[in-house]
Amino acid sequence: MYRFIFDVDGTLTPSRQKMDPEFQAWFLQFCKEEPVFLVSGSDYPKTVEQLGEDICYHVKRVFSCSGNDIWMQGQNFSTSDWKAPDFVIKWLNDELIRSPYQTRTGNHIEERPGCLNFSIVGRNATAEQRANYVKYDTLNKERQNIAATFNHIFAESNARITAKIGGETGLDIYPIGKDKSQIIKEFRPYDDLVFFGDKMDEGGNDKPLADVNTKGTNHHVRDWQHTFELLKKYAGSYK
Repeated sequence: MYRFIFDVDGTLTPSRQKMDPEFQAWFLQFCKEEPVFLVSGSDYPKTVEQLGEDICYHVKRVFSCSGNDIWMQGQNFSTSDWKAPDFVIKWLNDELIRSPYQTRTGNHIEERPGCLNFSIVGRNATAEQRANYVKYDTLNKERQNIAATFNHIFAESNARITAKIGGETGLDIYPIGKDKSQIIKEFRPYDDLVFFGDKMDEGGNDKPLADVNTKGTNHHVRDWQHTFELLKKYAGSYK
């Protein structure tokens, strides 16, 4: 039996936006018929906001914050109490000052259970501001360069903390091993896992799980429409 695992931003929804209504209705029925799991870098309230309470209730588990905060049927199952050290927060604030990108919207360092998210433009950005930063980042590779520098300093030190590109504008930061790959232990060795994610390229926050899902199938999707298209082939009789 397949067990389906989905990233959220860029995989089931446009980044930080709500699910398409047609796909939402179809996917809810799919969740009622098949074992579905969600794994997101975002926190649980944001996932509910994007997908709706019905879907979050009917999936088997929601692995929020890259698996550091686990939810089942709307109830919290377990939560990591890890907090980023002060010297990491200081380094990120310094990086915010160093960045040449001018637009700043606030909420640049968002602490979440077991991890944090860092964004130069800020998580208060409008859709237009996010789109402008995406164009800038695509051209200048700012997030990629920040992550590489961060990992050189902190991943290889006693801090053992890593940064991965997540979503459209941010970096997900957590202790090494506490990324999305950690959820693999929640499954049995013979489970046939099918994982859908949009950030499976090098440095992306879906890659760690894709790397350990060696016996299953990984679908590196372009967007939610691509996910919907692929999923219909698994669903067969679903309309």
